[in-house]
Amino acid sequence: PAFEEDVININVGGLRRRLSSSALSKFPDTRLGRLLSCDSEESILQLCDDYDVSAREFYFDRNPGFFLYVLHFYQTGKLHVMEELCVFSFCQEIEYWGINEFFLDSCCSYRYHERKLESRHHNWDEESEVSSVDTSPDEISDINHDLLRYSTLRCGNVRKRLWLTMENPGYSIPSKLFSFVSISVVLVSIATMCIHSMPEYQEVDENGNVLDEPVLHKLEYFCISWFTFEVSSRLLLSPNPRKFFKHPLNLIDIVSVLPFYFTLLVDVTMGSDSELGNLGKVVQVFRLMRIFRVLKLARHSTGLRSLGATLKHSYREVGILLLYLAVGVSVFSGVAYTAEKEEDVGFDTIPACWWWGTVSMTTVGYGDVVPVTVAGKLAASGCILGGILVVALPITIIFNKFSHFYRKQKALEAAVRNSEKKD
Repeated sequence: PAFEEDVININVGGLRRRLSSSALSKFPDTRLGRLLSCDSEESILQLCDDYDVSAREFYFDRNPGFFLYVLHFYQTGKLHVMEELCVFSFCQEIEYWGINEFFLDSCCSYRYHERKLESRHHNWDEESEVSSVDTSPDEISDINHDLLRYSTLRCGNVRKRLWLTMENPGYSIPSKLFSFVSISVVLVSIATMCIHSMPEYQEVDENGNVLDEPVLHKLEYFCISWFTFEVSSRLLLSPNPRKFFKHPLNLIDIVSVLPFYFTLLVDVTMGSDSELGNLGKVVQVFRLMRIFRVLKLARHSTGLRSLGATLKHSYREVGILLLYLAVGVSVFSGVAYTAEKEEDVGFDTIPACWWWGTVSMTTVGYGDVVPVTVAGKLAASGCILGGILVVALPITIIFNKFSHFYRKQKALEAAVRNSEKKD
């Protein structure tokens, strides 16, 4: 349309202003500047909310307070920040009007970008906090989907309650009792294995072979029976057997009982006094694998599950920590070797110094190898101080992640209980 007297009437949220087309033509890429090139009413309505043909007035349903800053921009070519408006709302407004951030005046540019950066950090902190407390909808939907599978199974309601009793320690009083019994059996199993390693509780037959003490032997059979019952029950009650074998805690349960049956199979087929060299060593290794039963406590401990999730999602921080330690050990080991190689105190080679460097960097300090020269002691002091700094750097990040995953695990357990109550 042909604008009379080169004047355009603008109405923004009830605020009416008249703008000259010459001022708008200086910024043809802005929303108001593009109005000058419109040749039909349809193209005009793509840029504004409404258009009055008789009054030749354009209507915009936007913030009228901000439009005053837009008017100032067309008059001076400089944009200023509206303090009363949120920085992201301000960004959305200038994006709507087609005004680039580059037009911000120097007096407002630094403050605007600083507020924008602070808001992003603040929002990231809030999102990370919320994500750590609020359980992921996908996790809840997966649990609900698994629970719905019981409706198609025989005795589904009973199987569902038994499965929740075994899986969620806070589901009900029976589930708490079951969790208590399971933890007690794990502790008894670990205690039995530790006591069996003590000479006063070992018996030797006429051939010199070490035998299990009868009471400890019976306790071991009782524990392995309980573990077998536990893992088989979970497998039978699981709503999705395929997903059962993919869960880390279920794999730990399976690994905790396999060594016993493997050694039992070897004893039955080849005899308990079999001395087949490497096979006997393999059997001993499998017997020692019983120590991994302590990992079964993770099923009944929110803290241990959170620790596992923290280590899984902190591989970058742990990798950086190991890298820093490796660099520090290499550097200080070389310095210690140079200072102590002629003193005959254990710093004979650089690889031999790595043990001393590792112990010192991690602030353990066994004292089995120590420097005696002034230069060596200075190197040891730098190694210890560097180790303190290196180890302390990622601790805060890892601790924050642990707190987040702990709250997330608690929220997930509460979500499972609440979904069951709703059902």
